Amino acid sequence: MLEQEFSGFVEANGLRLYAERKGTGDTLLYISGTGADLRNTPNQFDSPFGQHFDLVSFDQRGLGQSENPPRDYTMVDYANDAAAVLDMISESETLRVIGVSFGGMVAQELAIRYPHKIRSLVLACTSSGGEGQPSYPLHELEALETSERIRRNLQITDTRRTDQWIADNPESWQKLVTLSLASRRADRDEEGAVKQLNARKLHDTFDRLEALTMPVLLAGGRYDGIAPPENMRALCDALPNAELRLYDGGHLFFLQDKRAYPDMVNWLLSH
Repeated sequence: MLEQEFSGFVEANGLRLYAERKGTGDTLLYISGTGADLRNTPNQFDSPFGQHFDLVSFDQRGLGQSENPPRDYTMVDYANDAAAVLDMISESETLRVIGVSFGGMVAQELAIRYPHKIRSLVLACTSSGGEGQPSYPLHELEALETSERIRRNLQITDTRRTDQWIADNPESWQKLVTLSLASRRADRDEEGAVKQLNARKLHDTFDRLEALTMPVLLAGGRYDGIAPPENMRALCDALPNAELRLYDGGHLFFLQDKRAYPDMVNWLLSH
C-alpha cells in the first residue's frame, strides 16, 4: 500500500515508477499530460487539488524519474500502470480520478478496462480519438526547429494567439516563449518522451465509451487548439453519464479562468 504521505519509487505493473502522495481529505488520483515531470514546480500538488484532496500522482513511464522500459508503449500500458497505482492506494475502495490532456486519454482507457476501480472521473482538455476526433498531433511538432516548435505549440495551446496578437503583444509573447523554453528540462528522457507521443497518436476509445456509467465531468477551454471544444462535445455525446463545462481559456484553461478549479474541486467533492 502507498503510505498516506509519500514521495519515492514504487513497483507498479512491473516498472519502477516515481510517485508522490500529499494532502488530506478524499483521495484523488491525478494522471498528468504530455511530457509531465513531478520535478517541475509548481505542479498539481501546488494547485487547489493539492489543497482539497489526499492527492496521488506519478511520473508516467519514460518520463520524469520513472523507468523507461526498452520497447514501444501503448495506451493500454499507460492504463495498466495507472491501475497498478490505484491498487496501491486501495485494493477495494473505488476512487476519484482526474486525467488532464494526455492523462485524460489514459484515464479513458483506465476507466474502460477497470471501471470497478473508479468512483467518478474528470476528463480535462482531452479527446477520444476515432470518430470523436484525435487531439492535435503533437508528434509532428518534434521535427520543427526550436523557435518554430514553440511558436506553433503556443498558438495551438490558445487559438487567440494569432500572428496579429503576437505582433500587438510582443512583451507578453516573449514571456510565454521564455516559459516554454524553461519548461522542457535538459535532462528529460527524449526516448521516453517520443514513445509517449507515438502511443498518443494511436489513442482511440470512442466506440467503447458508452460502457462507462460512472459520473464524468468534461472540462475544457473554448480556445483550445489541442483538444478543441468539438472534441469535448463528442466525448460528452458518447458518455452516458457526463456533463461538459467550457471555460474562457485554451489548453491551460484552469490557469486562465478562475472558475475552473473551484468547479472541478466542488464537482469531485460531490461525486
